[in-house]
Amino acid sequence: MFSEKTAYFLILCLATTYLISCQSDSFKSMQKHTFNYPATKKQKTVEIFHGDSIPTPYKWLDYDRNTAVLEWVKEQNKFTYSYIDQLPQREAIKKRLQKLWAYERYQAPTKSGEYYYYLKNDGLQNQDVLYKQKGLDSPSEVVLDPNTFSADGTASLGAMNFSPNGRYLAYQKSVGGSDWHDVYVLDLNTGKTLSDKISWVKFSEVSWTAEGFYYGRYSAPEKGKEKTTIAANQTVYYHELGTPSKSDKTIFFDRAHPNRAFNIYTTNDNSTQILQSWDSTTGNALSVKSAKTKRDGFEPIVSSFEHDYNYIDHIEDELYFITNDQAPNKKIVSINAKQLKAPQWNTVIAESDDVISGASIYGGKLVLNIISNASSKLKIYDTNGTFTKEVKLPGIGTVKEISGSKKDNKAFFGFDSFLQPTSIFSFDVLSGAVSPYKTPSMGFDSEKYITKQVIYTSKDGTKVPMFISHKKGLKMDGQRPTMLYGYGGFDISILPNFNTTRLSMAPIMMENDGIFAVANIRGGGEFGSAWHQAGTKENKQNVFDDFIAAAEYLIDNDYTSSDRLAAYGRSNGGLLIGACMTQRPDLFGVALPAVGVLDMLHYERYTIGWAWASDYGTVKEKKAFEYLKAYSPVHNAKPQNYPPTLITTADHDDRVVPAHSFKFAAVLQEAQTGNDPIMIRIGVSAGHGDGKSTEEKINEAADVLSFTFYNFGLDVYEPVKN
Repeated sequence: MFSEKTAYFLILCLATTYLISCQSDSFKSMQKHTFNYPATKKQKTVEIFHGDSIPTPYKWLDYDRNTAVLEWVKEQNKFTYSYIDQLPQREAIKKRLQKLWAYERYQAPTKSGEYYYYLKNDGLQNQDVLYKQKGLDSPSEVVLDPNTFSADGTASLGAMNFSPNGRYLAYQKSVGGSDWHDVYVLDLNTGKTLSDKISWVKFSEVSWTAEGFYYGRYSAPEKGKEKTTIAANQTVYYHELGTPSKSDKTIFFDRAHPNRAFNIYTTNDNSTQILQSWDSTTGNALSVKSAKTKRDGFEPIVSSFEHDYNYIDHIEDELYFITNDQAPNKKIVSINAKQLKAPQWNTVIAESDDVISGASIYGGKLVLNIISNASSKLKIYDTNGTFTKEVKLPGIGTVKEISGSKKDNKAFFGFDSFLQPTSIFSFDVLSGAVSPYKTPSMGFDSEKYITKQVIYTSKDGTKVPMFISHKKGLKMDGQRPTMLYGYGGFDISILPNFNTTRLSMAPIMMENDGIFAVANIRGGGEFGSAWHQAGTKENKQNVFDDFIAAAEYLIDNDYTSSDRLAAYGRSNGGLLIGACMTQRPDLFGVALPAVGVLDMLHYERYTIGWAWASDYGTVKEKKAFEYLKAYSPVHNAKPQNYPPTLITTADHDDRVVPAHSFKFAAVLQEAQTGNDPIMIRIGVSAGHGDGKSTEEKINEAADVLSFTFYNFGLDVYEPVKN
């Protein structure tokens, strides 16, 4: 018997020879049963891990600048677009996405000197523009327009840091979505960019003093290997304004531990430097140097890497940190900069049942962003830890960036939900009073939709929450087109927010009587460190089991069926989808692994991959090798019937290098025994996601959504059915 999707496709083609889906010869060759994938050569190579011989037939795809690989990319994209470009839904979906994106978007303003600064996008601009205004009601003017960085919109603005006197802005620029950044300095008085330029900066912000700033950079990689070279031997430098970067003073390095990297912060009185050292995504050491102790060099405060100690700010000599040391849900602690020889930790705000997501000091108060049952709360405390008030939020959702000035009582926060785009609110840290500041208006009537939270049971009995969004009054008939999203890693919380993934995916699904669901699976930070650790290393299978159980819940409770269920995730979430689709290919109607970590036996060898061992484990250890091999998507793609799959990656992704996706596409195309397509979309001049142009975001979303709708058997996309 034909599958429902196969029969549907054949009926379409028999009805008329002029249907869009059968128009061209190239598309005819992609019909069910006749996918002729581009040839991918196999090599008879193996690699030995702890005495175990592992075939590596597609190892040559690691070298993404190699001529043969570039040709393979060209042929795979040609194959994919000959299919996607003729999908009957794509043009309507793209037009609807353009309308959805065409609204003014703001980030919360920050105050530096006499001015408020904020990022704004008119709607379809490729990059957000930096503005300033003297008062909140004063006229605004452009400070920096990243849309002028490149003609195609692929150069973007990274981290920005203002000098203490408010005159200078150090900003970072990335090209093609790369994690490599150049640092420039803008004179905010004159509007001119200084001659100062620093290259080969990665994962480092700038920490200002009166005359210059601290930063971390790497040695220049070998030409042609910029996208794959392992990030090693980062060094902290001090740059004095007006001098060439080659003259920058070396402040700190650790050649005995080449994988260690550093963040350095300076108190605004320039008296104290806080150095955080890290060698993974979890845990850091801590050293402090203070002029007030009259001692040279950094004083080690925390030497182990077992826990996180993240600097918040200071009040006079008291330095404040968030830590999970003996506090899985985190707590606020402080030490005195004058007592570094034998520091005494003071617990300012103790751990509670809720998770402390972030903290800042504004107007002399501690402002805490709290996660409670996978959504946000905002609470204000005195700096001695006394609770003063809770800020009333607009509803159930996510507090995004919080900004303001340490000296001012007025601060700002962004707030959104699955159904509401980010609005900016101001609040008074003394009274707690909240006022709308910027409320966007977009072409999506959120009042017609609902988000609810359900609790389902995973394989081992663990209760896991999931958010489900859909049109109000929608009848659940077991056939609703559904997209299930998950992440499950690195202590990252997936809360109800309207980020670019939701903006692209959720409205399109829900407007067409579909469902958008987000599972808060283990490995994330929604319920503190214990929830995170339950999805790491030898426990990583819990993450996949949680996601599989979420899919089964949606099917068993008549939301959807396996034929109408799409699984979507990015980065570590791409690993999630890769593992789940190789373990349970029967469960999904479409699989969408994006920029995924998919080769678990080699991930440590690329760029910053070594830092992920705290979550994944390392193949250098036999025990870890065994469990990594057991779920690594590239190594578990055996011959079977896989669902329609669209893998997405980018040629300039130097965080999760595209070789992961290249190899996964190759093994899946070889292993596919069914009739459904296995395709890979490789973005050009794009990276992992940061700084991606609006145009590319819309194009990628249109490709993914039209692929999904078509393979659900929904050939007609209705732009709006409200």
